[in-house]
Amino acid sequence: MDYREHHYDSACGQLQLFARDYRGDGQNDRQPLLLMHGLTRNSADFALLAAHLAGQYRLIVPDQRGRGLSDYDRDPANYRPDVYAADMFALLASLGIERAGIIGTSMGGLIAMVMNAMQPGAFPLIVFNDIGPVLSQEGLDRIKGYVGGGTVFPDWDAAAKACAAINQSAFPDFGEADWLGWAHRTCRETVDGIAFAYDPAIAQGFSEDESQPQPDMWPLWEMLGQTPVLAIRGELSDLLDRDTLAAMQARHLGPFASVEVPRRGHAPLLDEPAALAAITAFLKDHAQ
Repeated sequence: MDYREHHYDSACGQLQLFARDYRGDGQNDRQPLLLMHGLTRNSADFALLAAHLAGQYRLIVPDQRGRGLSDYDRDPANYRPDVYAADMFALLASLGIERAGIIGTSMGGLIAMVMNAMQPGAFPLIVFNDIGPVLSQEGLDRIKGYVGGGTVFPDWDAAAKACAAINQSAFPDFGEADWLGWAHRTCRETVDGIAFAYDPAIAQGFSEDESQPQPDMWPLWEMLGQTPVLAIRGELSDLLDRDTLAAMQARHLGPFASVEVPRRGHAPLLDEPAALAAITAFLKDHAQ
């Protein structure tokens, strides 16, 4: 599905950011959806889901600062959810969108909670993909082990093997073609070779004192109020455990649906049959 390239100024006014705008003919009045990727991903991460939803809904899919085609920030301290949230409000304003549903993968879900706290009621529905108010230490440790570094690969095959080495446990059924597709979505060509399409400095947030407890995000969760929520969990996830998912449901006041995607870890790509069926049904019930 084709998309329009949209370039806009960051909330601070110092960076040029990028988003894909899947806007088919006759879809101007349909519910816009803001699709936000995870820590090391970019807008291409939703290409598989967009193939199913574009034409039914207007999809706004950004590259967060420091990823994809968006500018890198000279100050790595700005790579944090509240800054990303401000950028997302700037994006929606640049498109004249006042209300949008959200689909957030991993970090994108955290941004969604922050955005809701900043502007309660602006988001008529939220889909959380393998993320919640409590993050399992096992998953955090795994992410710390690979994020950053600035590795450059000689060719796409080498990049695909690197992607497999990082993510094989979460996608045990993937073959060579799957990993090559993954590499093309998450890497870019440079003058030196193939590199991951993100600023290695985004790893700075993981270099903080590990003795410090995780911030309490339950107040953000409870601020969702009556907002309809769909929570998606990968069966093999090491970041969102089942106990947290159960607590999310128990502590949510509004409509809540959940689905566990078989043979997927962190985080499902959302084109899996179980995920796609749940998203389709949820949007049918709650998208305006």
